[in-house]
Amino acid sequence: MKSKAAILWETHTAWSVEEIELDPPKAGEVLIKLAASGLCHSDEHLVTGDMVLDPATADALGLRQLPVIGGHEGAGEVVEVGPNVTTLVPGDHVVLSFIPACGRCPSCAMGMQHLCDLGAYLLAGRQVTDFTARHHSSGGDDLGLMCCIGTFEPLTVVSEASCVKIEPDIPLDKAALVGCGVTTGWGSAVNAADVRSGETVVVVGLGGIGMNAVQGARLAGADRIIGVDLLADKRERSAQFGTTHTASSIEEATALVGDLTRGAMADKAILTVGVAYGDLVGPLVNLVKKAGRAVVTAVAPVSQTDVRLDLFSMAMQRKELVGCIFGNSNPRRDIPRILDQYSQGRLLLDELITNTYSLEDINQGYEDMRNGTNIRGLVKF
Repeated sequence: MKSKAAILWETHTAWSVEEIELDPPKAGEVLIKLAASGLCHSDEHLVTGDMVLDPATADALGLRQLPVIGGHEGAGEVVEVGPNVTTLVPGDHVVLSFIPACGRCPSCAMGMQHLCDLGAYLLAGRQVTDFTARHHSSGGDDLGLMCCIGTFEPLTVVSEASCVKIEPDIPLDKAALVGCGVTTGWGSAVNAADVRSGETVVVVGLGGIGMNAVQGARLAGADRIIGVDLLADKRERSAQFGTTHTASSIEEATALVGDLTRGAMADKAILTVGVAYGDLVGPLVNLVKKAGRAVVTAVAPVSQTDVRLDLFSMAMQRKELVGCIFGNSNPRRDIPRILDQYSQGRLLLDELITNTYSLEDINQGYEDMRNGTNIRGLVKF
């Protein structure tokens, strides 16, 4: 069948919206009619090359990252199921999880679906069912899928392992955000940082991930939530999501937290800036108290390997520095859990959407993201 999609043919180029050919689902796969796709910074990492392996490494691993259909934050309705699909039927509403969960690998069996073995193929650009392509350009080129799902298109074929069934009364355009940004941010506070009632939490970066880390900290019962961002508008908007204080830099936040805690410092600090660099890690760790925890959620360029860190103080004060992917969440448990909180009016989704775009305007959406206009831009189909 014919469809259209936003394709990245080369790094440092714009998304190209063009007609594609889409094959029907094969064994273990489903055809999804998408309602919307969030514009996440991770797809920008493909454009800038931060998340693209050098050709020699990619060849050695048997990967072909480009050309790729972008998008990894979407929700829609099941249109057709392939053979051996057992958990979904046409008409089901689903959120597409950007990390598939097979349910059988050691990580899934231990309750860590965010580390599912299928995650090794997030940037491989093929169906995880058989490592071939269902999406093809009008010229016959096989097209990869960002994070195995490729949500920058109104129709997509994905593995059953990437689908999380949700209640039919949840608005699909809002549910799309839970496929990445909301769950990643919320889980950064609730799971990775393990925020507890009464704690002081600092969130560095108030974009689509950071605002949801603020929400997660609020829902976990934090007393003080300090949001840090260069942009005054985002600092002001963060109050509705749960910040009690704001700062324009880590340095300003360090002084503020010191005053608020009488020098003890924060219990938890979470890094959710657009791009993680090594020189941010030391200041992040300095924000937390003895036995405090610093969480790195922000994505760094694949070439970023240098970090400056006071190892003596880290050891002597028993501080913790932990990594985080997808909010260290279990998508089949946490996506419905988050949507329940939305239905109860406790977690905000509508307010995250700053602007909506057509697929043809996707490059404008990313320009708005770069300019700091959006908390979350949304493509609606």
